[in-house]
Amino acid sequence: MNVQVKSSNGIALVPLETRLLAERKIFIEGEINQEKACEFVKKVMLLYKEDNHKSIDVLINSPGGEINSGLLMYDCIQACKAPIRMFCMGNAYSMGALLFSCGNHGRYMFPHSELMIHEPLLGSRVSGNASSIKSISDSLMETRKKMNQILAKHTGKTEEEIEEATSYNHYYNPEESVEFGLADEIVSFDMVMEG
Repeated sequence: MNVQVKSSNGIALVPLETRLLAERKIFIEGEINQEKACEFVKKVMLLYKEDNHKSIDVLINSPGGEINSGLLMYDCIQACKAPIRMFCMGNAYSMGALLFSCGNHGRYMFPHSELMIHEPLLGSRVSGNASSIKSISDSLMETRKKMNQILAKHTGKTEEEIEEATSYNHYYNPEESVEFGLADEIVSFDMVMEG
């Protein structure tokens, strides 16, 4: 979708995403994968180079996705010195919830949004010999520990509390998200429009 933008050269058609990026708004939409993670990193780098003191708004509506891709995005958010405000619009499940929880300058939920956390899942059918399956299992347990440590860091909960909460698909409405430490505040959409 294109939008009209007025400039000294007249009116130009600009992709909507480009226009929103110029307003320092980045979207994480749909399933998280390698391509989306790399695109996200590039956008953060661009906005940081333009102004490393001005906040960046990240709007998330995602069912989650690939763990390694999500951890790349997480590393980028953690390393960025510019303030990053996270907004949950719709839902942020699994890796989407982890990314939402790590905002460094506010984690805001709209009144009808929802978060969900759980243990890491295997993405494909397991096959192979006993040694291979044991290796896969060990790796999955290590990933679970890493994810729980990240959530504990950003929620103020203990690893044991996070492990209990992620032992099944645990859904949180906005009030529950704030109470559990996954979010800071429930806000109206106006906050994004004005910011």
